[in-house]
Amino acid sequence: MRHRVRGRKLNRTESHRKALLRSLTTSLFRHKRIRTTLAKAKETRTFAETLITKARKNDLHSKRQVMSEIHDKEVVKELFGDIVEKVGDRPGGYTRVVKLGNRKGDAADVAILELVDYNEVMKAKGEEKKEQKEQKEAKKAKKEKEAAESVAEVEEAKVIEEEVAEEKPKKRGRKKKKEENVSEEKPKKRGRKKKKEE
Repeated sequence: MRHRVRGRKLNRTESHRKALLRSLTTSLFRHKRIRTTLAKAKETRTFAETLITKARKNDLHSKRQVMSEIHDKEVVKELFGDIVEKVGDRPGGYTRVVKLGNRKGDAADVAILELVDYNEVMKAKGEEKKEQKEQKEAKKAKKEKEAAESVAEVEEAKVIEEEVAEEKPKKRGRKKKKEENVSEEKPKKRGRKKKKEE
């Protein structure tokens, strides 16, 4: 029976499981959003929310408790500074789990774990990416236009050269026909002379 047994084992030993939760929480606080399996996301959510609740006290003891779990000093500074300010008076529920469906390789349930108050940050990042894409597309369109213009110029030049080239063979062609007629006539004369001699 599993009376009062909480949490998931995640097919790991205790030390491995703790290390996993610490690293996932650290990357969550650093990037404000992570993509992982659903079971790991749900387990990390409880771990991260307890740390945020401790950080809201903002005293020496809570800092030491948080630093015993998160070993990155910059992330701890960000947690006690920016993240705690954003959380403000929210009474829990600092994170959100969004299901994404199944992963292609092993059909595991995948989810996004994100901090609730950082939607603006994600939207700003999305807008920056859109702007970058638009700039790239504009550059690509310019290059295509320039290439099309250069191709058009080359085609015009070829057309002009072909017209000039077509005019010259006409003159040569007439001369060749005359020469061919002359060369055809000469053997006939020689052939006649031979016949007469015989």
